[in-house]
Parts: sequence; structure tokens; C-alpha cells
Amino acid sequence: QVQLVQSGGGVVPAGGALRLFCAGSGRTFSSYGMGWFRQAPGKEREFVAAISGRGANRSYADSVKGRFTVSRDNAKSTVYLQMYSLKPEDTGVYYCARHRAVVAGTAQYEYEDWGQGTQVTVSS
Repeated sequence: QVQLVQSGGGVVPAGGALRLFCAGSGRTFSSYGMGWFRQAPGKEREFVAAISGRGANRSYADSVKGRFTVSRDNAKSTVYLQMYSLKPEDTGVYYCARHRAVVAGTAQYEYEDWGQGTQVTVSS
């Protein structure tokens, strides 16, 4: 099992930017894809972005393409989500997660370990 500790997030006006951090421990970090998901109030958790073990492949939800960038630093066992041009509909609790394989998967059931979540609020 991998422990994932998240940081970053907060309140930002529409059009602003935020960077989320997710630090992992307990396993060879580069052996696993990492993903970001979010859950808005009253909605189900949804896929946001993912990156493969060594960072060669990335996946994004259509709603964030061109605005969000997922990256990782395996030497620091950390994955990042850089968010630009934030919109009120980006508001929610953001979770990082470890994929069961090395790929940049988009399905939640493929993820085995989850961070504690961090709140992102975009004001209009």
C-alpha cells in the first residue's frame, strides 16, 4: 500500500491558478501511474487527469484539457496538478490516487490508493 499525502488547494477567483501536490511513499513511485479525480458538491467523483509511471503518457478529461497539466517528479515521489484559467465549475474536493499499473488510466476502479483530498474553491 502507498500512502498519499496531498497539499495545495484553496480559494481562488475565476481565471486564477492553483497547484496541487501529492506526495507518495512506500513503493517504487515510478512503477505506477497516478491520477487526479474531483468531486463537486452533490455530484459523483470524476476523472480529471492521469500520468503514466515515467511521465511519457498523460490523459485529461475534456473539461480540463488546455487548462490543467499533470506532471510528476519520481525522484521526489510527487505528482502535481497545475490548474490555470479556473472556473467556478472546477470547484470540488480533489483527490490523487495510485493506479494499479504503470499506465495513465482514467477509470476509478483501477486505482488502489487514495489521498485524503483537498478542497479547491473557485469564486465567480
